[in-house]
Amino acid sequence: MPKTSVRLLTLLSLLQARRDWPGQVLAERLEVSPRTVRRDVDRLRELGYPVAATKGPDGGYRLDAGTELPPLLFDDDQAVALAVALQTVTTTGAGIQEAAARALNTVRQVMPARLRHRVDALRVTVAGPAGTGPDTDADARVLVTLGAAVQAREVLRFDYTRASVPGAPGAPGAPGAPEAARAGHDAAGSRRAEPHHLVTWGGRWYLVAWDLDRDDWRTFRVDRITPRTSTGPRFTPRDLPGGEVAAFVADRFQGSDGFGGRPCTGEVILDLPASVVSAYTRDGVVEELGPDRCRLVLGAWSWPGLAAGLGRFDADLQVVGPTELKDAFALLARRYAAAAAAGPAGPAAPPTSR
Repeated sequence: MPKTSVRLLTLLSLLQARRDWPGQVLAERLEVSPRTVRRDVDRLRELGYPVAATKGPDGGYRLDAGTELPPLLFDDDQAVALAVALQTVTTTGAGIQEAAARALNTVRQVMPARLRHRVDALRVTVAGPAGTGPDTDADARVLVTLGAAVQAREVLRFDYTRASVPGAPGAPGAPGAPEAARAGHDAAGSRRAEPHHLVTWGGRWYLVAWDLDRDDWRTFRVDRITPRTSTGPRFTPRDLPGGEVAAFVADRFQGSDGFGGRPCTGEVILDLPASVVSAYTRDGVVEELGPDRCRLVLGAWSWPGLAAGLGRFDADLQVVGPTELKDAFALLARRYAAAAAAGPAGPAAPPTSR
């Protein structure tokens, strides 16, 4: 490969690694003159990469958003599908969440505005368990349409189809089906709903929404949704039962008696990224609250056991509820403090000979 091409690829990689680069710093990293950097930047622009120049005493360059994607051979649907996959990589349990987040940021920087808005509208709650994979895939374009309706707070009109095979996984009455489906909430036909949130559960996508025709909350399988061409009027979001998406999903998908029949279910806020917590949580619900904070709803067979399990994340946390979980943390704190204060145990006494 010619030396110039290698340098261009290195320059592009540096521009993707951080927001702004002083020209002199780039020249030092590439071991060339500032004039050569300027020529290489011009070559990248000719190839379609939107490199902007910054002014000032330390003037430099940054990779900016352009009017079209650079020559990566992605069409619009492929770019959106890539962004959706990178955002939901926590459901795979592959341990590549941080790398996926960096990749998404790199792709997003050079996305046209029309695609950035569509991708940014797709806010997802990743819930467990991960499952073994869906029997029917959700269409990426449908996900983007639903996400846009959630963000715009517009009434959604859509056709909803019943499972084709009675008793299939996720079908009404099937083992492990969400409570809403078991209650017959996914009957076929035309629907009108106020979309509230998108969630993933057991390898499938669901829409949490207020059903205007049935005057109640419902969960809809996304792979059975066919959105109508136009959306309805804007609406004021209603309060979910329990107040939080994670708590609502936990109740609907696992039943009101706790996770998997576990009698103790608690809710905390952890000072960790949702991607990190999701990778080690198979039977809980994780909701992102920011880049380094998330909400976790988890169940256990006892309150001290739940508190001990939450402590394994080795991070600061805040107990949202219930009071029994706070009491369990206090009990463990007393036990651990007593254990730390006690002196080392001496060697065991030899058995008495007879």
